[in-house]
Amino acid sequence: MKNKIFLKFLILGAVLTLIGIGIFRADEQDSISLQGVGLKTLNAGLVAEFNDSYVTDASPVGKIVDFDLTASISNLKLPNGKVERLFAYNNQIPGPSIRIKLGETLRLNFNNKLPEETTVHFHGVRVPNAMDGVPGVTQSAIKQNESFVYEFTPKDAGTYWYHPHVRTSEQLEKGLYGILIVEEENPNPYTQDITWVLDDWRLDRSGGLDENFNTGHDLMHDGRWGQYITVNGSLDEVLEVHNGERIRLRLINVSNARIYKPVFPNLTAMVIAVDGMRVADPFVYTGLDLSPGNRLDLDIIIQTDTNEIVIVDEFTRSKNKLATIRIDSELVQTPEFELKNYYVPSWVNANQMPVDAELRLNARRGGQYGIEWTINNKVFGEHTPLDLELGKFHKIRLTNESGRLHPMHLHGQFFKVLVRNGVPVSENFWRDTVLVKSKEVVDVGIVPMDEGNWVNHCHILEHAEAGMVTEVRVQ
Repeated sequence: MKNKIFLKFLILGAVLTLIGIGIFRADEQDSISLQGVGLKTLNAGLVAEFNDSYVTDASPVGKIVDFDLTASISNLKLPNGKVERLFAYNNQIPGPSIRIKLGETLRLNFNNKLPEETTVHFHGVRVPNAMDGVPGVTQSAIKQNESFVYEFTPKDAGTYWYHPHVRTSEQLEKGLYGILIVEEENPNPYTQDITWVLDDWRLDRSGGLDENFNTGHDLMHDGRWGQYITVNGSLDEVLEVHNGERIRLRLINVSNARIYKPVFPNLTAMVIAVDGMRVADPFVYTGLDLSPGNRLDLDIIIQTDTNEIVIVDEFTRSKNKLATIRIDSELVQTPEFELKNYYVPSWVNANQMPVDAELRLNARRGGQYGIEWTINNKVFGEHTPLDLELGKFHKIRLTNESGRLHPMHLHGQFFKVLVRNGVPVSENFWRDTVLVKSKEVVDVGIVPMDEGNWVNHCHILEHAEAGMVTEVRVQ
């Protein structure tokens, strides 16, 4: 390990020397004035800085956790109390929460009892490519009354979820989603470890689920937004706590398109993980856009004089209630532990690197819905996979040429946001989903560590259904 650290700093020192003697200048990066050797050296330095960020390979401990999961039609209550025939995993919405420890192998025995084909995708989990659940890319769709065994050992502890990748804008909206928590080998002794699954439901005038999916209005705008917001399937989710408790709160946005910005009045919440991956150093939560697919883990110590706190969403001009925290005034002892620091590279010098590829996000007329959402003017099926070299630093530019929102999600890899609209940003965490707002340009850095063909798509599911999907091929 000492030799590895020494080598890392040796390479970084060489890079800084090259910068100092003027082999390249930042204002000449477009002309690639690095003359080849400079680029290679800088790339090597960025890769060396990346080392130890997260593991390359899973480390199975030999324990297999079997879990049976069935997708079927179930009679369940909508948020307004009306019973409806919905899609569900194991007859519940959200689907069952699956918990395993890091190093354990999950063997998911999946049965499809739906009247249509489906798959299961494990959102954010670095699985072997064949287990990623994308029909036509990693597996064939699972037909009615067929089964499939998903088996993998997660590489990273964290907060994840699972959902179908067939007709996703419909199947997920009808209720197909569940939670996957990969616990650390030695988790911190929180008083409570709580997960809040945020979703919204659009009901029609009769009070039933609005089954007008992928409408022209939704496709021309920011997808399907519902009028009922639920947390864990409830309009009135309540968390009971005592003063002094220390809570790990995991937030997961499973909505088709709605974006949230939760606010926690009278509480100090520390961000400890984004998209499942631990941050380098915890920081005070002041509001982050939680777009579809995003996860956020918070460390909250309950210290307040009030008896009740209402958590609201402030992403839009309307403040929407999410949940309530009720505090018992009886004081309990607060668990004390230090939050471990994790390594995330700063990648300051990444701004000197040229852009490897640009993904332009826009729309055009045509297709079965009358509008197609495109990446580089192509819909999925017309696309050419983007080739990325395993273990090499790449800089990818996401250019939103449209006026709509696009949370871009990459399967199988994590990336780091480097620049927004030409201004360098300093995020001390990894992402698998980033919101690219109207006319925004976002540069991300990535060192691919997992081989295979991985889809990259907008997680506004109506946009993806209308074509905004491409592939990244890592080899």
